[in-house]
Amino acid sequence: MTTQTWFITGASRGIGRELARAALAAGHRVAATSRRSSDITAALGEHANLLPLDLDVTNPAQIRAAVEVAKARFEGIDVLVNNAGYGYLGLFEETNADDARAQFDTNVFGLFDVTRAVLPVMRAQRRGHIFNVSSIGGIAGFASATLYCASKFAVEGFSASLADEVRDLGIHVTVVGPGFIRTDFLDPTSVRFADSAIEDYAALSQQLREYYEQKSHQQSGDPARLAAAFLELAAAPNPPQRFSAGSDALEVTDQRLTQLQQDRQAWAALSSSVDGQWA
Repeated sequence: MTTQTWFITGASRGIGRELARAALAAGHRVAATSRRSSDITAALGEHANLLPLDLDVTNPAQIRAAVEVAKARFEGIDVLVNNAGYGYLGLFEETNADDARAQFDTNVFGLFDVTRAVLPVMRAQRRGHIFNVSSIGGIAGFASATLYCASKFAVEGFSASLADEVRDLGIHVTVVGPGFIRTDFLDPTSVRFADSAIEDYAALSQQLREYYEQKSHQQSGDPARLAAAFLELAAAPNPPQRFSAGSDALEVTDQRLTQLQQDRQAWAALSSSVDGQWA
């Protein structure tokens, strides 16, 4: 087994914590980040190959500092996992511009900034693997998750484009789209709900909120099994550009592909009619 250096954001709980634990158990070196590095130590304990780092992904200066410390300590970074993020749930008209900016600052622009800081390290090495954690909400939309899904669709488009840019430099990019994983994602300590209520949406909003609250900590996906999947993907010589994590993620992906194919076939003639000769 080749020993790798992993840089994992959002590693104090949930998927990030399980991944850091699995990577350490497999003998890898791990730079694990959280807003408070003490939370990393509390979650994972002391380990010779563990480097806990303070990192708020909305703070570019802190990102650059954390990457430099990790590079100096471990002499490079082989695997980047952009895992930090949160879910904002609420029907679009019940959200506001500040909610949208905050969601994108963490889930999209924070991910961009961490990737931008790590890419020079990987380019110099002529090797690396970037994992961007998306969601089933990155391939299909869901009522009450408009802001969250918009942020994850952005991650999907970014990942597909970046993969084409860095492939010849020996760098792989894989976007991971989990389904419902048994973490704190839907817990009040993590998820955020819109505060503004509009009467026309009251019944739907309440129904959806109750659904997500009942789903919390009852999800079918096992974060430890997902962590094992990450390790297998990182060791693969030809990893996928997109990986759906969980049977529910496969189901949603299949539904989305079917919908796209049906729309394509139903409207193919009109689509082709847009073509024309140069004047």
